[in-house]
Amino acid sequence: MKALALTFALLASPALAQDIAGRFDYYVLSLSWSPSWCRAEGDARDADQCDPGRRNSFVVHGLWPQYERGWPEDCRTPARDPSRRETREMGDIMGSSGLAWYQWKKHGRCTGLAAKDYFALTRAAAKAIAIPAPLHRLDRDVSLPAKVVEEAFIEANPDLTRDGITVTCRDRALQEVRICLTPDLQPRACAPDTRRDCSGSFLMPAPR
Repeated sequence: MKALALTFALLASPALAQDIAGRFDYYVLSLSWSPSWCRAEGDARDADQCDPGRRNSFVVHGLWPQYERGWPEDCRTPARDPSRRETREMGDIMGSSGLAWYQWKKHGRCTGLAAKDYFALTRAAAKAIAIPAPLHRLDRDVSLPAKVVEEAFIEANPDLTRDGITVTCRDRALQEVRICLTPDLQPRACAPDTRRDCSGSFLMPAPR
C-alpha cells in the first residue's frame, strides 16, 4: 500500500505534471548574438545564417512562455503544426526554418496559440524591441561587460528596466539578450530565476 501511495504522489507532483497550453505568466524574448553562435557552432554546420556578407547581429532565438517560477515546454495542443512555408518565412528574423520549427515544438505549443499566430506574435515582439545601433553596426570584435549591453538596450528602449533584461554568455562570449514581456508584449520585470547576467566581460565578435 505504501508503494502504491508513493506512486500516486509522484504522478501528482508538479514536476511530472503535463504543462497545459495557454497557462503561463509572461514571455521571454530571447535575442541571440549571431556572430557568437556562428563561431561556436554555425560555421561548422555551414549554416546559411553565418554566410559572409549577411552581417547578422541579433537574431530571434525564441519567444518563450514562462511561469513566475520555471517554464512550460513540450505542451500538448490541438493546434496544427506549422507548414514548411510558415517556418521558412520566419528565417529572416530567426536565421533558419529549422530553429522556427524547434521553437514552435518546444515553446510555441505552450502558448495556446495557432502556429501562425505564435509566429506573428514572435515577429511583433522582435519588432517592438529596438536593437541599439552601436551594437548592430559593430565593425570589430570587442570585449564588454554585461552592464554595457544592458544599458545600450535600455537607452534604445526607454520602457525597459534593468530588472526586465538579462544578458547571458557562453565560453566567455555574448550568447543572448533576454527581455521579459507581459502576454500583451509590454516590458515587465523578469522573475528571479530568469535573471542570470554574466559576470565580468565577454567577447562580442563583429557581424560579418
